Amino acid sequence: MRDDPKNIWTTEYSEKYEAVNYDSGLSGWVMRASHSLIERPYGSEARFNRVLEVGAGSGVHLKYVRHSFSEYWLTDFSQQMLDQAIARANDPRVASSVEDATRLSFQDSFFDRVIACHVLEHLYQPHLVLREWSRVLKPGGTLSIVLPSDPGLAWRLGRHLGPRRRAEKNGLAYDYIMAREHVNPITNLVNFIQYYFDDRKEYWWPLKAPICDINLIYAVNIIK
Repeated sequence: MRDDPKNIWTTEYSEKYEAVNYDSGLSGWVMRASHSLIERPYGSEARFNRVLEVGAGSGVHLKYVRHSFSEYWLTDFSQQMLDQAIARANDPRVASSVEDATRLSFQDSFFDRVIACHVLEHLYQPHLVLREWSRVLKPGGTLSIVLPSDPGLAWRLGRHLGPRRRAEKNGLAYDYIMAREHVNPITNLVNFIQYYFDDRKEYWWPLKAPICDINLIYAVNIIK
């Protein structure tokens, strides 16, 4: 029996994350579109004074944010990923903190907006995680979530067409990593979100019909 890959997030995967997921090809196009999708409603006229991004990784999402802010907190459980994120941001308004997305260290009602892009599918007990993210959000604040439509038919087909081949070329055990990381199906996550939050605006991409098998991305902006 083979040994497990060691420290896939703190070493090999963190160093190759963007090359595998964003740099080119179908997966890069989909991932970039997903970040743009959740930001469409918020142009330069919008303002969220204090923003938290959970699972920020290497800080890719920040460049898609168009609204103004005074503080933007990048959080992740990997210091290596946050080091990349802070270097990328190069902005005194941007701070970082190593955080467990399921048990945040911030006080109640602290943020005007909480952003989680491609995070909730990785976390056990997502129904409790949604409560934790809501806890740190001010009344009237916005919770923004982006999720892959996995294991929908379109997502599984797209996975075969692009990212697996590129990941394996970079020396990563792609199927193993995905099996370890994507622990929540999109249908369950959408059901949790729809049950807990009434004031929400949902987006499916690339098609607008709310059907996971024909879409690649689900995104939602929720008002607490």
